[in-house]
Amino acid sequence: MTDQPQARQQARQQARQQASQQASLLASAPESPAAPTPKARSHPVHRAIRSFIRREGRLTGAQARAISEQLPAVELAGQGALLDLSQVFGRVAPCTLEIGFGNGESLLAMAAAAPEHDFIGIEVHRPGVGQLVLGIERLGLTNIRIVAEDAVPFLQQRIKDNSLDRLLLYFPDPWHKARHHKRRIVQTPFADLIARKLNPTGLWHCATDWAPYAEHMRAVLDAHPAFVAAHTGSGEAARPAWRPETKFERRGIRLNHAVFDLLYRRRAP
Repeated sequence: MTDQPQARQQARQQARQQASQQASLLASAPESPAAPTPKARSHPVHRAIRSFIRREGRLTGAQARAISEQLPAVELAGQGALLDLSQVFGRVAPCTLEIGFGNGESLLAMAAAAPEHDFIGIEVHRPGVGQLVLGIERLGLTNIRIVAEDAVPFLQQRIKDNSLDRLLLYFPDPWHKARHHKRRIVQTPFADLIARKLNPTGLWHCATDWAPYAEHMRAVLDAHPAFVAAHTGSGEAARPAWRPETKFERRGIRLNHAVFDLLYRRRAP
């Protein structure tokens, strides 16, 4: 029995030695690198919501040549200093700006029918740009200029206030899904911008074959203090004589869609 106290004492001594060795090892081990300090988060950059998606379709050889060889003579940069339209066109004349001219079919017809007016067309779809350039050359028109970039910066930076006679917005993307409605170009802030760029009594002409979008357009513009409706009723089946039928319109008619032409005139200050 006398061996038991001695055994317990030896066990305690061994435990103390092991603990001492572990402490020595920890003390001599190299320090692990400190965790990196998290970088301060910068303020998030809020990108403007775009109303379009740039879809690059296939260019024909003729369209590609028109863009590389002939577009520079009629192209306006999307951003930069304010334009003097009298210098751009070499004369003083009423100016119409169309946003999203598609393949340029309607813009060509309007410019050819009104040579006393000047026209600026905006389109980001390169095949459409090339097609319009080919049409300008074919018809020998001198009263069209092209912007192949986003319309909003161009309007903000390059167009003087009170300088446009008409703003045309024919068959813009309706962004059918509710979660995409914020992408619709017709919104109050955009209407504020258009109101500044149109001259007093200038006209904003919208067309769509999507009835819910027509309702949205009317809701925004009927409530806007700078505009007064110049169409009658809902604008259904009321295409004015100056607007040619468009490719999108013909497709909508084939699908039995009603077509709405909504005209809003800027209130005189």
